[in-house]
Formats: sequence, structure tokens, C-alpha cells
Amino acid sequence: MYRGAGGNDGGEGSFFIGLIMMIAGGYLFLRSIHVDHYLSMGHGLFSIGNYQVTNGMVLIPFIFGIGMIFYNSQNKIGWFLTIASIIALTFGIIASINFSLQGMSAFDLIMMIVLFVGGLGLFMRSLKSQKSRF
Repeated sequence: MYRGAGGNDGGEGSFFIGLIMMIAGGYLFLRSIHVDHYLSMGHGLFSIGNYQVTNGMVLIPFIFGIGMIFYNSQNKIGWFLTIASIIALTFGIIASINFSLQGMSAFDLIMMIVLFVGGLGLFMRSLKSQKSRF
């Protein structure tokens, strides 16, 4: 016996139309987001108490860690310094990213919402049995 979307009878049309609408709405929304950063070597990544930790300060233990690893690859302190520096640098970079929505008309915003949420509704409807009236 042939089964449709979600293992139920029927719903293939709603499944694909909803999927296309969700993708289109999500694409339009993500295209309207502007990503910027304010990272430089002297800019503070994060603070510990009242002390600002900068990007350059994170690179100092990284350099020592790499040197220790190349001298002796079994050195646990070198591995710790290197991994901790990479983690701190990654968190600092993520924290310095600034997201903002570009200017858009109300029509553009409503179209994005209708496409995404309407597509989600069609997609979810296609996954339930067509016989139930829930």
C-alpha cells in the first residue's frame, strides 16, 4: 500500500508546498540580516572582573602553547594553553558579532512571516493523517 508524507495517506502536495514556502521565507529573512563585527587586536574580547582581555592577550598563551607542543608533543600544559586560547578566541569572536535587520517595508516583513509560518503550517498538516479532524 502506498503511503504519503509522514507515512499517512495523501499530503504530498501540502508537504512540498509547505517546504518550499518555509525555505523561501527563511531565505528572505536571513538575507535581511546584516552581520558585522568590531574585532581588532586591541579591542576587548571579554572581561574578567574589571580587567579587559583583548584579542592580542589571548594569542600570547596560544603562542607559548604551540611552542611547548612543538618542543614536546606530550606536554599537557602546552596542550591546555593552546586549547584554552582557541576556546577563548572563539568565544570572543562570537561575542563580538553584531546582528541587525536591514530596513524593510511592512509588506516585506509580512511576506516573510506569511511564507515561513504558513509553510510551517502546511508542512505540519501534511504529516498528520488526512482522516483525522483534529
